[in-house]
Amino acid sequence: MSDYYEVRHTVGFEETNLVGNVYYVNYLRWQGRCREMFLKEHAPGVLADVRGDLKLFTLRVDCQYFAEITAFDELSIRMRLEELTQTQVQFTFDYFLMEEEGESLVARGRQRIACMRGPNTETVPTRVPEELREALAPYRTEAAAARGAVG
Repeated sequence: MSDYYEVRHTVGFEETNLVGNVYYVNYLRWQGRCREMFLKEHAPGVLADVRGDLKLFTLRVDCQYFAEITAFDELSIRMRLEELTQTQVQFTFDYFLMEEEGESLVARGRQRIACMRGPNTETVPTRVPEELREALAPYRTEAAAARGAVG
């Protein structure tokens, strides 16, 4: 088992701009997609809880770009757990271009989410669900492991 959760993606024309390279907002969309697929595959109970009153608020998102990618490039988006507190989770995302010669890092991002509960006008922080904590344990970064980010 690898230390990251991976989603593969083929870039489509609709994800590029007039110049032909990928429009920056798509990198952020792919982070969200990777996170969603992780929940579907490894913490389905959390998805059921989201249909109830659990809310996963994105507090911060960023991405650094190292190389341009274009339509029909094959990507590997790899998610790892960087930090886990009582109520928040921070992920890292590495974007690799997959080619016959090998893979190359084209971007790196982060995303921080907070777990909240309650009606929209009265949401309050809540603990990260145990199912999610357990599902994330194998995917922690070395820094997260050194901090004891997952118990």
